[in-house]
Amino acid sequence: MNTLLTGLAAAGPLLAGWSVHTVWMRRRLHTARRDPLTGLRTRDGFTRRAAALLKDPQAVVVLADVDHFKQINDHHGHAAGDALLKATADRLAHYVGRHGVAGRLGGDEFAAVVIDDHGTAADLLAVLHGVLARPAGGLDPAVHTTVSLGWVRAADHPGEDLSGLLRRADEAMYAAKQGRAGVRRAGLGRLFATWSGRRAGRRGSGADTAPGVAA
Repeated sequence: MNTLLTGLAAAGPLLAGWSVHTVWMRRRLHTARRDPLTGLRTRDGFTRRAAALLKDPQAVVVLADVDHFKQINDHHGHAAGDALLKATADRLAHYVGRHGVAGRLGGDEFAAVVIDDHGTAADLLAVLHGVLARPAGGLDPAVHTTVSLGWVRAADHPGEDLSGLLRRADEAMYAAKQGRAGVRRAGLGRLFATWSGRRAGRRGSGADTAPGVAA
């Protein structure tokens, strides 16, 4: 018994140290999947959670892109631009709530997946579009812009994965941006031709920005 107690006493510090290390590793992993500016999930963290949500046939995929963001940075400075991105992220996170997921895919581009149990996604996204256009708190009221939204119902494209649904939402968002419509739902067919899996003019498409379209 004494030998057992002695062994446990000796192992105590080691176990405590391992416990602290485990907590530290979990925090590092959590931080790695969170965007440091907005607090939203990064692309990797978003993809993991979104893939799980897409198992629900009522899932809706949303893509959001800040309009004229480069002009905000150029005219008001990067600090103002960062504040605008943070405000956009906070409002998007509030929209998705605890049962959805929002992420920053990069730059001024955000994505979300929500479960539309009541079939009200179109109405709620119209409201969200208005909320996202409000000036960020604490900033000069001149520092504001709109956010173009594209969305798609997963049930409209059974068997399509997150990448494909994001592409459709991206095309709908681009159509909304071009038509100054604010919000656009992806149709059952292709809206625009894509280049290497992304529509021409988007980051990562391999093509230049379409003429006359502000980023």
